Amino acid sequence: MLEQWSPKRGLVVVLVVLIVCGTVPIPVAAQTDGQTGGTVVVEEGETVDSLEAFGGTVVVSGTVTGDVSAVGGDVRVEETGEVGGDLEAAGGSVTIAGTVDGDVDAAAGSLTITESGTVGGTLVAGAGVVTISGTLDGDAEIGADTIQLGDEAQVAGDLRYDATIEGDTDVVEGELEEDPALGVDGAPMIGPLASWVFAAYVLAANLLVGALLLALFPRFSSGVAGHVAGEPLRSGLVGIGVLLGIPIVLIALAISVVGIPLSLFGGLLFALVLWIGFVYGWFAVAAWLLSLVGLGNRWLALVVGLVAGVVLSQLPVPVIGEVISLFVLLVGLGAFARALFGHWRRGRKRESSRRTGARTDRPATE
Repeated sequence: MLEQWSPKRGLVVVLVVLIVCGTVPIPVAAQTDGQTGGTVVVEEGETVDSLEAFGGTVVVSGTVTGDVSAVGGDVRVEETGEVGGDLEAAGGSVTIAGTVDGDVDAAAGSLTITESGTVGGTLVAGAGVVTISGTLDGDAEIGADTIQLGDEAQVAGDLRYDATIEGDTDVVEGELEEDPALGVDGAPMIGPLASWVFAAYVLAANLLVGALLLALFPRFSSGVAGHVAGEPLRSGLVGIGVLLGIPIVLIALAISVVGIPLSLFGGLLFALVLWIGFVYGWFAVAAWLLSLVGLGNRWLALVVGLVAGVVLSQLPVPVIGEVISLFVLLVGLGAFARALFGHWRRGRKRESSRRTGARTDRPATE
């Protein structure tokens, strides 16, 4: 054990498991679902009656025979996805690449109907940018900054709009009417708002997990931070090895029928390891930076690191933010793996010493 075990710590571990169940990707399994999580997914080949979801990403790759109501940073009906009823969606981006038989009511930073996307009913949308490259069988009412009409787009009904239109308006078979009364009505703000709401949810979960790690395993956590501060390059290289190596092992296990359950369980465990590595990464980097100015409070380092991670993810500088986040994940994951290995090795040495001592103390026999 990393630290001395107690029933109270056992209860805390149960809480961690519950948090994991609420944040790892959630396949929809019930017939009528209200789901909340980091990622909510209707898998390809899966069929459910209806779906109500809130998450960072909501994906419909299977079939929903009824209505879908979704709020998320990214809401997608994939090319294999089919919604038999209406779709109500709010998010940073909403993408329809599959089929929605009913109406679509969307408020987002961007709304995209791809070439493979089809909306059978009426489209009502408020967004910053609306891109239509697929098929609308009904009417459309759109308030946006820009409407982009693709060459393959087909709008069978009327289009009422308040926006700047780019593309060939001949794809609209019905009447084309500009209506300033539609307006955007603040719809572009819904995307960033949904993104920040989800970011706050992620921050709360990460803070809780980080607090549990620091409270339960203080010496181990300090060791992880020490690996990052002392040998960041080595920790990063180990992190790359873990990030690439474990999935290869899991895929190899999945090849055999016997190994499939182990592979599935290993996948969930790997997701937990990535999460812990991410939290430890921001904690360790912040602890190192704060130590440079004479601040050694680990709780302050946890808060500063995780808040910085959330703020960085929301900045409109995606490449820089993604590179920094990847670096933090790699060093955190590598330091976590090195600390685990070091603990295991020390345990082996202690066990070996005890066995050697026991043999030495045994009375000699003639």
